[in-house]
Amino acid sequence: MAEMVTYLPISSPFIRFAGRYVDEAFGVAAGYNFFVFEAALVPFEVVACNVIIHYWSDIVPAGGIIAIVLILYGIINVFAVKWYGESEFWLALGKVVLIILLVFYTFITMLGGNPLGDRYGFRFWKTPGSFAEYYRTGTTGQFMGFLQCLIQASFTIAGPDYVSMAAGEAENPRVVMPRAYNAVFYRLTAFFVLGSLCVGIVVAHDDPELNAAFTEGRPGAAASPYVVSMNRLKITVLPDIVNAMVLTAAFSAGNSYVYCASRSLFGLALEGKAPKILTKCTKNGVPVYCVLIVLLISLLSFLQVSSNAAVVLTWFVSLVWSTFLPGTSRL
Repeated sequence: MAEMVTYLPISSPFIRFAGRYVDEAFGVAAGYNFFVFEAALVPFEVVACNVIIHYWSDIVPAGGIIAIVLILYGIINVFAVKWYGESEFWLALGKVVLIILLVFYTFITMLGGNPLGDRYGFRFWKTPGSFAEYYRTGTTGQFMGFLQCLIQASFTIAGPDYVSMAAGEAENPRVVMPRAYNAVFYRLTAFFVLGSLCVGIVVAHDDPELNAAFTEGRPGAAASPYVVSMNRLKITVLPDIVNAMVLTAAFSAGNSYVYCASRSLFGLALEGKAPKILTKCTKNGVPVYCVLIVLLISLLSFLQVSSNAAVVLTWFVSLVWSTFLPGTSRL
């Protein structure tokens, strides 16, 4: 994909390549599949932002926070799109700083650098064990537990398809795009693999506080294994900092999904596979009707007003996963 996008840096490239180099029907299927995939992730991140904010206070109702987040997404993607790249740069930098700090936190605290002086090391890999049983007992149950975690986690992975979406609006794409693609491998290795390793070190999978956060829908980063670990080790202030940085990461992710979903729908419209009216752009080149449709789909996030946040998040995970499998085979 990197070579093809660098050769033809057009809007929604891999979607249009599917129809151009394989078959028109395949291009339609790939395009709409990716659009649903991206559009479903937006309300997921909106709900996540609401859950995180409620870590500090429940004064503002869920509906109010969701409305504010959606309005901000609309402003950034329609009226201030020229600042989109700049805002994403700084928000992405925050993600990098966060994961680096959490890796250092894991290394320092596991060696005893914490208020309790607890040198816990790989204790939780032995008791209760590194793999949780799911549905069945023994190794079969542990394997099924691994698969369940894979389903829950894999939908968040962003690969070269995300990078390619910016090709049509990037300056000097034949220079900057190869650099961006080369960074994907290192990002996935450092952030996802190393991050997953740290999560398994800092907290046990049967931790009461962690389980209660999901079963009872407790607000904020109480569902974060890092915050659970900090609470167990009697570390103060740091949980609030982590929570704030996680909030910026969730907001940034939702903002990116609005961008990608609208551009994928715009690419379909350019190819005549969606209504022609969706090709209308503002003077800044923003496909305004495509952005509006994505934001309308994002109103599904208001489902949280009448349901447990954990339940709503599970619904969106299931929806995204149903499009992730054919999407993976597509790429």
